[in-house]
Amino acid sequence: MVTAARQQPESAPDASRTFPKGFLWGTATASYQIEGAAGEDGRTPSIWDTYARTPGRVRNGDTGDIATDHYHRWREDVALMAELGVGAYRFSLAWPRIQPTGRGPAVQKGLDFYRRLVDDLLDKGIQPVATLYHWDLPQELEDAGGWPERATAERFAEYASLAAEALGDRVRTWTTLNEPWCSAFLGYGSGVHAPGRTDPVAALRAAHHLNLGHGMAVQALRDRLRADAQVSVTLNIHHVRPLTATEADLDAARRIDALANRVFTGPMLRGAYPEDLFKDTATLTDWSFVRDGDLETAHQPLDFLGVNYYSPTLVSQADGSGTHTSDGHGKSAFSPWPAADEVAFHQSPGQTTAMGWAIDPSGLYELLRRLSSEFPRLPLVITENGAAFDDYADPEGNVNDPGRIAYVRDHLAAVHDALRDGSDVRGYFLWSLLDNFEWAHGYSKRFGAVYVDYPTGRRIPKASARWYSQVARTGVLPGA
Repeated sequence: MVTAARQQPESAPDASRTFPKGFLWGTATASYQIEGAAGEDGRTPSIWDTYARTPGRVRNGDTGDIATDHYHRWREDVALMAELGVGAYRFSLAWPRIQPTGRGPAVQKGLDFYRRLVDDLLDKGIQPVATLYHWDLPQELEDAGGWPERATAERFAEYASLAAEALGDRVRTWTTLNEPWCSAFLGYGSGVHAPGRTDPVAALRAAHHLNLGHGMAVQALRDRLRADAQVSVTLNIHHVRPLTATEADLDAARRIDALANRVFTGPMLRGAYPEDLFKDTATLTDWSFVRDGDLETAHQPLDFLGVNYYSPTLVSQADGSGTHTSDGHGKSAFSPWPAADEVAFHQSPGQTTAMGWAIDPSGLYELLRRLSSEFPRLPLVITENGAAFDDYADPEGNVNDPGRIAYVRDHLAAVHDALRDGSDVRGYFLWSLLDNFEWAHGYSKRFGAVYVDYPTGRRIPKASARWYSQVARTGVLPGA
């Protein structure tokens, strides 16, 4: 389903809104973006270590070798969360820190780091939400073929078992994958993410084995967790809009919706790939890598769906140039959209963030309503939403970021409007707790509610952190 026109929420923009009791307020990070300690306590390189250390891949030659040094400063970071008053912290486990080669037994020092982190979170009344995979595949598994190979899905399930056995007594909420679209199509299609490969068939193969790995990991988690544990997956559902209501532009939106969204929601939530995806990509592959039983494995019951949203996607039929560089995911000579060269991407209207992404909370409202319509019995959680701006500390050491406050306020208003109109949204996680390593952008983009002075590691809560703290503590979103 795609939409040609925006649906405007009806609530007055200056009215305060109260969220339901029990609505979960959190913040989020990812292991490679914050931990550092890249070679400590048995951790071996991930695909992102290799990618970042390759000249020309990451802006300014930045790497996550130190990042925000969370591996050594985690107590300080948990204390910051306690000061903010958030009820939950979504973090990812570093696969190469727990299982360095992607095979065999776990490294206890790696697990001990997460045990200490989780214990401190629980001690301060903060619910830990663990993501198994936020893109840091052990390099040895990539050397063996990576996500385009079936064996990687099998290794992922084994890793899920190790993590659940070690942390299942402490962690009640688990996510298998974060944004598998990025892993498959940016990592193996356009090459702007690790491992930097540019093969459209490998991207489609990776998407399938991520679906399969997700299902296998859900089974492994269910086998080892308590009955009251919650298991989910996080998808960056693209809210795709056609430039016009012409048949050609509507078909372009349909094609991108299949590659961006239904390639994952189909197997994971329905147990089948969409037929139009097979037809659209028939010139590339016959999908014979999908084996009997794979779709049943991928289609596992979930307790909620994690939704990441930043900006809508605007497309049209291409004019013949085959442009794909304006899709907001990074410039490359290779497309992350297999068999979609006839689709053009356009900048959505309105103000933008430092990433160049349009600020459009109506897209979040429409997305939540779509998901609620298509999957009415599946609760939703906003697992990432936020914005990068050109933040700086003034001479007094303050960081004022009114743009971020406005962005978060308006998107929370969209969430509240979706709740009002029947969407079952259970929580919101602000991206991100800290300024951090922003993938191919290195340290040039700041998403954090907390400013990080990278030379010293000093943390400075921004004005948005104080504002978000008040919302999280009260459950009331003030008007503009």
